[in-house]
Amino acid sequence: MSAPERHILGISGGRDSAALAVFMRQHHPDLPIEYFFTDTGKELPEVYTFLDRLEGFLGKTIRRLNPDRDFDFWLKEYNNFLPSPRTRWCTRQLKLRPLEHWLRPDLEAGVTVHSYVAIRADEPSREGYQSTHPNMKVHLPLREAGIDRAGVLEILRQSDVGEPAYYDWRSRSGCTFCFFQQKIEWVRLYRNHEDRFMEAVNYEKTALEDGSPFTWSDGESLIDLIEPKRMQAIEDDYAARITRLRARRPRNPLSAKTPDETVDDVYGIDEADGGCVICHK
Repeated sequence: MSAPERHILGISGGRDSAALAVFMRQHHPDLPIEYFFTDTGKELPEVYTFLDRLEGFLGKTIRRLNPDRDFDFWLKEYNNFLPSPRTRWCTRQLKLRPLEHWLRPDLEAGVTVHSYVAIRADEPSREGYQSTHPNMKVHLPLREAGIDRAGVLEILRQSDVGEPAYYDWRSRSGCTFCFFQQKIEWVRLYRNHEDRFMEAVNYEKTALEDGSPFTWSDGESLIDLIEPKRMQAIEDDYAARITRLRARRPRNPLSAKTPDETVDDVYGIDEADGGCVICHK
């Protein structure tokens, strides 16, 4: 009798994990993969719409792992100090904790858990979530198959799953007020989901009143960021950066398609440095 095993695949709400789910469904249809999404309750509406569409393709439910205590609870536990790149308590408490709680009983019972992680072939510096438990085995199918960003986009196109709508204005999935956002993304959050932006403003206001050293966006408050002249300056700077980026890129004379720049491309950010181990693309 073979030892018990589980196969899991985390869906972030972004391109890469969705493409991996499609890839595994197409190339390993016999694997009993359990799809999961660690839901903070602070996700973009577009994320939930995309999850529903992906479920339709997979023919399986994507299990929502809800933290037993929400963002507001943990914010109070951390004395209203906002999470930041230096203190990522949001990742620990809202993403990793629910996942570990879900898997712990089986891991401790001796079940081997195979985790399939969406890290591409063109991301050599990324590692993703690495469990220290000996029964957790991490696999990187996209990297092993040589699939890069262009390959991910092709998988989503051919499957008709497509991309989440938020990619029209934002670079990654994750909480609406993720501190990894660039200033242009905060401006776009304000323009696309003003209610979510104002929620972040209220969190920031309370944090500053309680002595937090951090604002959501480095160097300025969100209220200052949405002053009309400041927003215009941010948008003008972003447009100028795109122009410079396109001027530096070699053009394909056989293609009329505009290059697919991401916010990370425009600001010269390594994707591995612009997100946490769970809230990735």
